[in-house]
Amino acid sequence: MENEEENRERKVTTRFKPNEFKVINTRFKKTRFLKMSEYIRSVLLEKPITVNYRDKSMDDLLEELALLRRELNAIGNNLNQAVRQINSAHGNADSRLWLNLLSIIGSKVDPAIAQIKERMQNFSELWSQKLKPDEVSSVQ
Repeated sequence: MENEEENRERKVTTRFKPNEFKVINTRFKKTRFLKMSEYIRSVLLEKPITVNYRDKSMDDLLEELALLRRELNAIGNNLNQAVRQINSAHGNADSRLWLNLLSIIGSKVDPAIAQIKERMQNFSELWSQKLKPDEVSSVQ
């Protein structure tokens, strides 16, 4: 790595045509660099540049998965609200029946919701490249 104590003293100014700058800026935005100067310096010094490519179809899928996750959360919240209302009306014969039905439904729905959320989180992490390559096979 470069010596941190050594300051950059030399300055180079370069002018670009608008279309040239557009190409450079587009390439810069696809990298991990936060500053254009870092990117240009790496290109000129032939250092490795990490470029992230995104698949539009996968972005659409992730957006749908996020909507599905929100919907599952809403279902869980509605189920919890129904159980609270039944609990507040305790002692009533109908409430005991509903409570039993909701507990059965909840016991079936909660694990399924948790499994769906876990799978969605795994796919999300896989796409956002948080998982290491050896973990990819365990997700699929």
